[in-house]
Amino acid sequence: MLKWLPELRPDGKPRYLQIADAIEMAIKRGDIAAGDRLPPQRRLAERLGIDFTTVSRAYTEAHSRRLVESHVGRGTFALGRPKEEHRIDPRRAGDEDLSMNMPPEPQDPDLVARMQEGLQTVSANLISLLRYQSTTGGEQDKAAASSWLSKRGMVPSLERIAITPGAHATMTALLSTMTRPGDVILCEAVTYPGLRAIAARMGLQLVGIPMDASGILPDALDAAIHLHQPKALYLNPTVQNPTTLTIPRERRMEIAEVLLRHRLPLIEDDAYGFIPAAAPVPFATLAPDLTWHIGGLAKCLGAGLRLAYTVSPNARAAYSLAQAMRASAVMPSPICMALATRWIEDGTADAIRHFVRSESASRHQIAVDTLSGLDIKGEPEAFNIWLKLPKGASRAELMGRMAGRHVGLMPSDAFTVLGKPDEHMRICLGGMIQREQLQAGLLFMAQSLSEAGWMG
Repeated sequence: MLKWLPELRPDGKPRYLQIADAIEMAIKRGDIAAGDRLPPQRRLAERLGIDFTTVSRAYTEAHSRRLVESHVGRGTFALGRPKEEHRIDPRRAGDEDLSMNMPPEPQDPDLVARMQEGLQTVSANLISLLRYQSTTGGEQDKAAASSWLSKRGMVPSLERIAITPGAHATMTALLSTMTRPGDVILCEAVTYPGLRAIAARMGLQLVGIPMDASGILPDALDAAIHLHQPKALYLNPTVQNPTTLTIPRERRMEIAEVLLRHRLPLIEDDAYGFIPAAAPVPFATLAPDLTWHIGGLAKCLGAGLRLAYTVSPNARAAYSLAQAMRASAVMPSPICMALATRWIEDGTADAIRHFVRSESASRHQIAVDTLSGLDIKGEPEAFNIWLKLPKGASRAELMGRMAGRHVGLMPSDAFTVLGKPDEHMRICLGGMIQREQLQAGLLFMAQSLSEAGWMG
């Protein structure tokens, strides 16, 4: 018989709750183990000098908390350490950066449960995952990265793969090894604003290459290389942010030929390449010995992972990247690496990717229907559209009108490298916003941009 006696305090709290709390605390501390028989209710009432009904009510409360189970004729037994209730913390649930291009967030209970199960599995190794570890990932994580990269038609050796803390940090590290202040980096005429921020911090000069509907112009690229002697070319070639343009295979081959002729390194930011069902092959398969392929996970699995799978041109280049990453970031988060690896191994990552693809297509259709009559560019695989404002409308005024509508807007100023920013806006269709809210926000935008609604 368990010789356990709760301590009752004269603090005004009902005694039956004090007893139930004492049972829960004793189980958590290990003073009561799973299977231990609690004192019979009448005996405990006598020892505490209280009514039997108070103890009976306390045991009932403990049963409702799933702390104990009772068997007629045998007694009441502890079930063991109680499971903590996991509730959404509203302080975290509402935190998002609407200036970023975010994928839609999973809502399906089964998919969310799979994601949470992966996190619970990873938690079994929590202590070891809190150590300092490899700068660019261990063998298990690199094997998972290789499996993921194979979805883009790449089969690099593990020694060429580096797991890095996100595409942004990877680009910063790469440019730190390639350039000095004042050097030129080539990019699209309208490009990823993160590259612009990095270049400004590092004192680099970005030179935009003219584009058509198929991407940068190969002849213009060739001329810019002759004129500027750049250190590298940066491209976001698949579902480009912000235009959603995808460079077709034929144009990729023409661009690759120019790069090979000049031996110019390429930083291929493949953030969105894993979303389309049939994206063109990466540049890393066309010019592998010149290309740094950055397969970020932010857009296809979740930005909070802060991970990218980076393929270097060769093993020596991978070592150089590892040294730069060690100096700037030490290592990617082992907890995030383990979670991504688990999701890849058990198929959850692919399920998330398919969700993002499907939900993005649904939201794209909402945008097409709601903004009918306006000049928009977008693809079903993209979770943003590129909106050209009608004559008389301005970027600043639209952003002011849309304040509080929870639709992410970014003006063309953030993306423009070549020439002056025009009246374009990137409209994000993803993030925590739901379809109904998105449709309402886009409808308000359409009305605001209509001739009758634009009153100034």
